[in-house]
Amino acid sequence: MPPIPVPASKHFQYLVIGGGSGGIASARRAAEHNIKVGLIESGRLGGTCVNVGCVPKKVMYAAANMAEEIQHDASDYGINAKLEGIDWRTLVEKRDNYVIRLNGIYANNLNNSKVEHIKGMAKFIAPNKVVVDGEVYSGDHILVAVGGRPNIPQIQGAELGITSDGFFDLKSQPSKVVVVGAGYIAVEMAQILAALGTKVVLVIRGKTVLRNFDSMISVGVTEEVEVSGVQIHKTSQVSKVEKAGDNLTVTLDSGLVESDVNTVLWAVGRTPQTDLLEVGAAGLEMDKAGNLVVDDQQNTNVPGLYAVGDVAGKVLLTPVAIAAGRRLADRLFGGKTGLKLDYANIPSVVFSHPPIGTIGLTEAEAVAEYGAEEVSIYQTKFGAMYFSLTTRKQASLMKLVCVGAEERVVGLHLMGRGVDEMLQGFGVAIRMGATKSDFDNCVAIHPTSSEELVLLRNPRTGSTE
Repeated sequence: MPPIPVPASKHFQYLVIGGGSGGIASARRAAEHNIKVGLIESGRLGGTCVNVGCVPKKVMYAAANMAEEIQHDASDYGINAKLEGIDWRTLVEKRDNYVIRLNGIYANNLNNSKVEHIKGMAKFIAPNKVVVDGEVYSGDHILVAVGGRPNIPQIQGAELGITSDGFFDLKSQPSKVVVVGAGYIAVEMAQILAALGTKVVLVIRGKTVLRNFDSMISVGVTEEVEVSGVQIHKTSQVSKVEKAGDNLTVTLDSGLVESDVNTVLWAVGRTPQTDLLEVGAAGLEMDKAGNLVVDDQQNTNVPGLYAVGDVAGKVLLTPVAIAAGRRLADRLFGGKTGLKLDYANIPSVVFSHPPIGTIGLTEAEAVAEYGAEEVSIYQTKFGAMYFSLTTRKQASLMKLVCVGAEERVVGLHLMGRGVDEMLQGFGVAIRMGATKSDFDNCVAIHPTSSEELVLLRNPRTGSTE
């Protein structure tokens, strides 16, 4: 016999599962089109970014920058300042209070937009129905935006470590931390901790961090991570973690042992949270990593079901989820039938020390796509003016990747003080199809680091890096 239909407690024209940045943005945009919208979230509103990601991370990054400048640079500028220590408890308390305020703002925004917030964990029971704490809700259109969670490796003692989520639960500053991973989360957290006075050991499988970035960035950042005081164990993996009194002992596959470790921080990737939804009941297709498979308009294989953000496995960045979610809502309910997010040329920043900004193709990607004979590279390495008086030095790196006779800019890669703020405007130019001559024809702003991008000369042909 076919299953007996389960009546819904409440029906919505648009039902969003997940109260992170992408889900909330899509729900509120849909509500602007005067439809009935519900949003399901079991945890704190704002998702990873607001609660255990970009927002609290940027607060810690700002504190780390301030500590570096007081400790290393102030005296070189004739400023009598001394770093006498870090009041970790005060820093964490103020950071967490800020996040709590943001949670409240998100709740108020949902209320103001007349989006009904349903608290609980959703599980599919049919393509158009979910159950939350025993109550059934249905939707004409359902968006899955539940994001992901940090991975924990399958090795002995892995449960003794923490992830990036656990980093924000640390109520006291650890004296020694082993960070495992070579991605942006590992780099950011390793350097934050080191700048705040923690001894940090970084374990990476390869020879450089950020291996998916342009080689200039990957090599340059690795050097700066080491200069910033982080010890890197390269071409290494953790084989086991053991309890040793109040501390931990970490053994690497090389046999090297790190002892007296307070905290092991795993930064080894993230997993989409599709396993929490019982997506099989809806017939949703997933890839091998557990991401929901979507087309270029965020449609899944099931009509009326959509996915945005980390759970869709495309460019795992908060602004991407927001942009895709808003476009989806406008397409479904605002009459903009062809609207979709263009996933090419999305700018992104890593808050390393110094920060990184990147958009478009790496040099290797450009050569692979267009051929070496079509690629021209302009790059430079210099010291930002800020460091002209300081004993501490940081390098600034800039690279333009250009293709064709017109030298259209298809990639821009930056490392250095202030590049996180300068990338946005250059990102607009690149999305508009700017060429090297457009950069050349813009008068430089002096004295700044960004002026170097409009003064680059002497191209070289592309290589495979």
